[in-house]
Amino acid sequence: MKFDLLQTDAQSRARAGKITLDHGVIETPIFMPVGTVATVKGVHQRELKEEINPDIILGNTYHLYLRPKMEILKAAGGLHKFMNWDRNILTDSGGFQVYSLSSNRKIKEEGVKFKSHIDGSYHFFSPESVMEIQRTIGADIIMAFDECTPYPCDYRYAKRSMHRTHRWLDRCVDHLAKVPEMYGYSQTLFPIVQGSTFKDLREQSAEYIANVGAAGNAIGGLSVGEPAEEMYAMTELVCGILPTEKPRYLMGVGTPINILENIALGVDMFDCVMPTRNARNGMLFTANGSINIKNKKWEADFSPIDENGYTWVDTTYTKAYLRHLFAANESLGKQIASIHNLGFYLWLVREARRQILAGTFTEWKNKMVKQMDQRL
Repeated sequence: MKFDLLQTDAQSRARAGKITLDHGVIETPIFMPVGTVATVKGVHQRELKEEINPDIILGNTYHLYLRPKMEILKAAGGLHKFMNWDRNILTDSGGFQVYSLSSNRKIKEEGVKFKSHIDGSYHFFSPESVMEIQRTIGADIIMAFDECTPYPCDYRYAKRSMHRTHRWLDRCVDHLAKVPEMYGYSQTLFPIVQGSTFKDLREQSAEYIANVGAAGNAIGGLSVGEPAEEMYAMTELVCGILPTEKPRYLMGVGTPINILENIALGVDMFDCVMPTRNARNGMLFTANGSINIKNKKWEADFSPIDENGYTWVDTTYTKAYLRHLFAANESLGKQIASIHNLGFYLWLVREARRQILAGTFTEWKNKMVKQMDQRL
């Protein structure tokens, strides 16, 4: 993996860069649509590629391990071939899902025993097994196995958990060196900074992660219910410690406003289920604020979904028609809203990049944050 830092904003820490991997170039800052179970929900790969056009998408280790299972992905030749996606993929390690989805999980030094949310069967993840699973999935960027602490969290637990994440990281690095890549292209491991919302723990963790010398670094354990101000404070602190010459990935973030504020703090990569999950509930994100398309006020509004036309759906369909689809519980409504929201998110990070390169990011960001903080 190669990262070129092209420009830093004069009035903030916002950066424009370029990551080069075997499945193509990623222009940063980037938003990665979440394709949890080998699908970005409600969106065909053709629309994903031609309309939304991300350089990289995300898959999930926990979900793919449970279904379709590793033997199927291996027989297919990896996740890229299985889902017919020839651009970059990042897989998270499953640590967050074990924490959030599975009941009866038991965390020990060796790893985590957990119960499948699908059929109740028991499984065990260790740093070593998660590296092997991610080799089989075959993503371009793979994440270290970490323990994600809940919010709120007491200091002693957060400290214990952070040190365990660091020990697990060392095991990930050691084991990955022994397990060869499977599909003829390279994979890059990103470690994850933890430490909840405690300043001294975040500092310790960022320093530990920076010293590992990985090609890129991630910030985990945020966007789990803490106030936005705490998220920004932790991100700012960590970005001040992580090396500038390597990409920084803030996991699971966020709203369009969160993304712009964190770009300003020095983050390069984002992922979040919000654009698709909110779309399925009738919430549209736009440059002028958010729309609840289920509201009666849109019933006879025959204007396009979004005149800015980020994707083909925006000018093909009207707000009244989309509202009707939701009222009738038609799955097409959820698809249209998902394509719109993902198109908007990708436009937002690409426009942020353009503004950084033009030297006008901070002024534009401040204007956009005000505009987007409205309910239409």
